[in-house]
Amino acid sequence: MPPHPGGPPVYATARAGLRSRVASEAARRARARRHALFLGATGATPATRIVDIGCGPLGLRAFGPELDVTGVDLVPRPDYPGPFVVADATRRLPFDDGAFDLAYSNSVIEHLAPAHRAAFAAELMRVARGWWVQTPAYGFPIEPHSLLPGAHWLPVRMRRAYWRLGVAGPEDIALLRRRELTALFGEPVVAERVGPLAKSWIAVRAPVPVRT
Repeated sequence: MPPHPGGPPVYATARAGLRSRVASEAARRARARRHALFLGATGATPATRIVDIGCGPLGLRAFGPELDVTGVDLVPRPDYPGPFVVADATRRLPFDDGAFDLAYSNSVIEHLAPAHRAAFAAELMRVARGWWVQTPAYGFPIEPHSLLPGAHWLPVRMRRAYWRLGVAGPEDIALLRRRELTALFGEPVVAERVGPLAKSWIAVRAPVPVRT
């Protein structure tokens, strides 16, 4: 059975309520637009070998079931519809150098401890000749996991108390600034915008052609 278009609701595991229902549908539409941007920026086709780091139940396959995608996650995903390995990208992935054309990572790096992000970036760039790494923008006023205004701008102790009012359970998430993503992956880093505001940052590099 092919993946459900758009995958499961983005806030399916959040506390039930109007906020999570509305936000889940808005996020689904945003991710569909992001997928179109991904295809245009990377030139990905069914012949492109892609590794999806932190794929979750479907990841990239939710929008591109026709693509050649290998999923990677920290926990087993027995229902993942394609090749899959359990691995930690902050250590070492079980792939050769340049094994893939593209490394794809959507809303993952902000969940990593800042001290582990350089190793994560280096490993993605080791196994793939191009990459697409998206992360919510620190400067956007709504924290996207809790759906609370300004939650990510508070000191950790205050944030944990405030987080209880949101749709997601407590989690230590540190959103990235543009300069932080640029330091990890280099240019270009492009913005997904809501009006004049950057909602997320995307480090993207199309695969370098292999010389023959």
